[in-house]
Amino acid sequence: MKAPNRNDRSTRYLNPYLGGVLLGLLLLMTYFITGRGLGASGAVKSTVVATVSEITPDYAHRSNYYSQFISDDESPLNTWLMFEVLGVLAGAFLSGALAGRLKLKVEHSPGITAGTRLAAATLGGFLFGLGSQFGRGCTSGAALSGSASLALSGFLAMMGIFGTGYAIAWIFRKIWV
Repeated sequence: MKAPNRNDRSTRYLNPYLGGVLLGLLLLMTYFITGRGLGASGAVKSTVVATVSEITPDYAHRSNYYSQFISDDESPLNTWLMFEVLGVLAGAFLSGALAGRLKLKVEHSPGITAGTRLAAATLGGFLFGLGSQFGRGCTSGAALSGSASLALSGFLAMMGIFGTGYAIAWIFRKIWV
């Protein structure tokens, strides 16, 4: 196995400890500025509400769920969560471009096709979105923001997320390799 080239920008990543400190500072600033923590599932919900409201406005206004997010003076897309998600996407794109890792490809194991990998990722994303609605928030909201506010539920969510990931990682490693 050949040693990684230290001058190759595509193999260099941010120190995870520095990344953790920066994420903590971002979370602190978010609490200070907005009065609440980070979360991304609200942006997806806002997009769904705006889409349903645009396609079938009568249904959206009659629905108990959709109607609570619709107002006549402001679009459901005009929330800080939408700007957070757009910032994350722009930051990821910029980071990949600056580090020379911006490529249009599907990474997958030799045992599966790119189509299978995309189908599994799509299904996983759908299930994650569904779960975030049942759980009334995503992992960043439940674990990061909950732990930062010293809520027991935040610590339980963090242990559940990482504990489950650790417990089943070997299954996915067998699929991947």
